[in-house]
Amino acid sequence: MERALRSGLRRGCPVMEGALRRSRRGARRRRAAARPVSLRWAPLTPSARSAMAQFVFEADLHGLLKLDTPIPNAPPARWQRKAKESGAPGPSPAGGLSPMKPANRSHSSSKTPSRTPGKSGSKIQSTPTKAGGDRYIPNRSTMQMEMANFLLTKENDPAEESPTKKEQQKAWAVNLNGFDIEEAKILRLSGKPQNAPEGYQNNLKVLYSQKMTPGSSRKNGRYIPSMPDRILDAPEIRNDYYLNLIDWSSQNFLAVALDNSVYLWNNTSGEIIQLLQMEHPDDYVSSVSWITEGNYLAVGTSNAEVQLWDIQQQKRLRNMTSHSSRVGSLSWNSYILSSGARTGHIHHHDVRVAEHHVATLVGHTQEVCGLKWSLDGRYLASGGNDNLVNIWPCTQGDSGDFAPVQTFTQHQGAVKAVAWCPWQSNVLATGGGTSDRHIRIWNVCSGTCLSAVDTHSQVCSILWSTNYKEFISGHGFAQNQLVVWKYPTMAKVTELRGHTARVLNLTMSPDGATVASAAADETLRLWRCFEMDPIKKKEKEKANTAKSSIIHQGIR
Repeated sequence: MERALRSGLRRGCPVMEGALRRSRRGARRRRAAARPVSLRWAPLTPSARSAMAQFVFEADLHGLLKLDTPIPNAPPARWQRKAKESGAPGPSPAGGLSPMKPANRSHSSSKTPSRTPGKSGSKIQSTPTKAGGDRYIPNRSTMQMEMANFLLTKENDPAEESPTKKEQQKAWAVNLNGFDIEEAKILRLSGKPQNAPEGYQNNLKVLYSQKMTPGSSRKNGRYIPSMPDRILDAPEIRNDYYLNLIDWSSQNFLAVALDNSVYLWNNTSGEIIQLLQMEHPDDYVSSVSWITEGNYLAVGTSNAEVQLWDIQQQKRLRNMTSHSSRVGSLSWNSYILSSGARTGHIHHHDVRVAEHHVATLVGHTQEVCGLKWSLDGRYLASGGNDNLVNIWPCTQGDSGDFAPVQTFTQHQGAVKAVAWCPWQSNVLATGGGTSDRHIRIWNVCSGTCLSAVDTHSQVCSILWSTNYKEFISGHGFAQNQLVVWKYPTMAKVTELRGHTARVLNLTMSPDGATVASAAADETLRLWRCFEMDPIKKKEKEKANTAKSSIIHQGIR
């Protein structure tokens, strides 16, 4: 071809000359392209580098947002396996479809697909039979939704068990195990969360409880007033450690023995009644005790008599004489009245019969100054000036005589303060006099001392709280104070000061909220130290209403 072009040039053809020039330029370009070229990389400018990073970011973001793209090297989805097993032609990943996106569905639609892709409408949905399924879809048509709703609602409601049944189960647990099982559980696999014990404090705090914590318990312990709620005069009250001169009835009458007289103070109306006065001026009242129902008052005197008074009639029913010295302590167990005398003897009186003296307990060598029946009526605890504590059964032994089942000798002083725990019937608290100054907690079944604490002062009286796991003690020299203790830790909760002379006796109101203290400073002080929270108060009132009252036989 080039030879033809050259021959055309020799002939002077302008067209052929232009074609030859173009052919030569193309040949030069081809030779230049065939030669190796050395490239020199110039550094990117900041603007170019930013544009490149933006391009990479957008590319990655675009790849993440492409949800319809099938995942490479991933196992097939459940609907794809089902379609393959049934032999029906299922949509292929190359078609750009996913199991959650039907072919004709627009992005603006908000409706849930009516059925799982790859399955016919007539086929009933069932649980996958092969292992390795990616999820479980329940069949709601077979569920009992009404029953589930009822059970969930019932779980949040308070328990329907009667208070009497609850207390019976709790008493069984305490007697069998020594503690309440419900309160001792640490881990619960089912049921409602447990309440924190009243006044419980922990470094971790209480993160969750079944009920709202009372406002008074959110602080560092509940609020206990340091001043008495009321102060009553008690002129001529005898300053004698061995006497028991006050008692509070279930009908809200406070009986106070002032020398040779007994006065009744009605806490509801504030009325004061003089019930009796000794005939001989040298005689005095040495002890008082109410029957459980609160309609009869037993009075022990210095001339060895035990009198029985009807407060409604304000009349003496009978006068029982069996002791030979003053009667300093009294305690009721149903129709049996037990009396302790200075001789160390304890007499049982059946107030229903004419021959009232039915038994004599001999276990002390000096005056019996503390006497208390347990709440279940099984045991009688007696403390004496001989530093002994005896536990007596309610029935006679094989020989026909009464013998103590336990005798505690650890106290080094007279034992006047004896009190039974209201929620553990086999636990007894005792307190010693000036030479001992200790409070000791006993298990009367095993005879072991559970704990002991040195109070550094004479212990005159002990009362257990019925509203809290606490008890209160009255003391003599030097502070003449009342002390509230936490049980079973024996930690001191608070001290109540105000008396200027030693505390002689303590007694508690029927609702368990108020403690009355009689002291040698001739005053009675009422302390609201066990005030109950409103919620617990309603629960206790409901439980008391459910209890059936004991029908007492008439006293002849």
